[in-house]
Amino acid sequence: MLILETPRLIVRQYTMEDAADFFALNSNSDVMRYIRPVKTRKECDAFLQDNIHFYELNPKFGRWATFERETHKFVGSFAIIPIEEESENIQIGYALMPSEWGKGFATELVRHGKQYFFDMHNSDTLYAITEQLNVASQKVLLKCGFAQSGKFVSGMRELVKFSISRKDV
Repeated sequence: MLILETPRLIVRQYTMEDAADFFALNSNSDVMRYIRPVKTRKECDAFLQDNIHFYELNPKFGRWATFERETHKFVGSFAIIPIEEESENIQIGYALMPSEWGKGFATELVRHGKQYFFDMHNSDTLYAITEQLNVASQKVLLKCGFAQSGKFVSGMRELVKFSISRKDV
């Protein structure tokens, strides 16, 4: 199921046919450095199945597969999901394959993704969370109109929270 399109990207729901791409992304230590621990193939397959099941319960939320429009090459994941510690608040996020870094895809996803969020949801605020050391993602969020709205610690990770309001889009 198609979620959104940008000038260069297509974002759609994952299927089990995407298991190899999903594993390539979630097992890559460079990609996961600021997101979560890397996963084994078995863990990735279970995580993918959980994500697919999540769509059934929450059709306008999820972690979705992202592909380059022209080549159909897998680029990474894009997400609009509840914040784990604050399930009433929704966050935007992305993870890109290292070969796709530096191409402006993160900015493109966040710009179009925030519009998708406000078009599809009633919430007046969208959040994003980065690890304190993830300066590249923080720059993307600031470029896309998000403002830093706090810092907190989760486990051993120092995190920075960003937000954008409907009126600021």
